[in-house]
This record gives sequence, structure tokens and C-alpha cells, in this order.
Amino acid sequence: MELKLINEQKQDIGSISVSDSLFNREYNEAIVHQIVTSYLSNSRSATRAQKDRSSVAKSNRKPWRQKGTGRARVGRASSPIWRGGGKVFPNNPQENYKKKINKKMYRVGMSTILSKLVRDDRLTIIDTFTMETHKTKEFKEKLKILGFENLLLITDELKDTLYLSSRNMPDILVIEADSIDPVNLLKFDKTLVTTNSIRKFEELFL
Repeated sequence: MELKLINEQKQDIGSISVSDSLFNREYNEAIVHQIVTSYLSNSRSATRAQKDRSSVAKSNRKPWRQKGTGRARVGRASSPIWRGGGKVFPNNPQENYKKKINKKMYRVGMSTILSKLVRDDRLTIIDTFTMETHKTKEFKEKLKILGFENLLLITDELKDTLYLSSRNMPDILVIEADSIDPVNLLKFDKTLVTTNSIRKFEELFL
């Protein structure tokens, strides 16, 4: 299939030939859901450490005798139902949140998302996108010409001038083609991709 190609002045300079299996795939919500949830889960790190009833600094002595006091029976003060007691199912640093997704499913899921972006007119292909300086003001002027605000910019090589000029903008993310993920592809209103990045996608997902 053919997709429209523009330059940095937003002029139509022709078209680019792309793979149908990468940019014209039928939307599969189930696979997209699986790769998004697995990506978010694999991004988690177990940083919380809570104490169970054996770890709490409480005496193991029975607070009062079993019968005859009129109060509920209790074994020790570290009981989870007591204030200051241990947690029933505590978080620990060894907790494993990993979810495995095989490579074929991941490739299909990413192709599905890219195809969805094309159908929704949220993906634009540009021949090149370069910055001569690291000034954010000049980066904003380029985006104003192109008419983008909430934008994911995907480039084949992230040079220092491009990174430094864009990093202070909260609604703009610039990443390299081999670092894309399903969450960022879906999060932004528009996605701007360079032609070299398109070829990189074909290497990664076909």
C-alpha cells in the first residue's frame, strides 16, 4: 500500500510504499490488550516491603486466656486484624510481575496498532526531521508549521539536538524506532514517523 509523504514544511512530496501486513492489518482488540497489559506489567518493579505476622515486632505471648474473660479469643498481638499487626498477603521485593508474550504475538499486536493509527489518520510519515540547535523555541516553531501538539515523534536516530530541544515539552515524546512500545503508540493523539523509521519497523515486525 501507499502512504502520503510530507516534508518539514508540511508539503506533500509524494508517497511511500509500505507493507500491507504491517500497516493494513485488521484490528484485533484481544491481542492489543494482551501486549499492552504485559508491557505495563513487565515495567513494574517490586519496591514495596511489607511485614507479615511473623515479621512484626510483637510478643508471641497470648494477650489473655482463651476462656472466661468475655472477650474474643486471640492468639497473639501480631494478628492481621489487630492494629499494628502483620499483613495477610504482604508485598515483598521478590514479587514477580512478569508476563510472557511470544514474539509472533507481539509483532502482530504492534502491526495491529500501526494499522489502526493509519486508519484513524493519526500517523503521518515525514522524509526527515532534524534540528540544527538544541533550542526548544525552534522545535516549537517546527511543530507549529506541521500543526502538531500532542505528538509522538519516531526517528531512526535520536541526535542530541533533537532530544535536548524536545525534552522540556510534556506533551511531546521523541524516541528511536527500535524503542517504540504499544503504550506510547496508543497514548498520543498524533504519531510522526520518519521514512527510515518505517524501514526499521519492517525489520522489527515482519
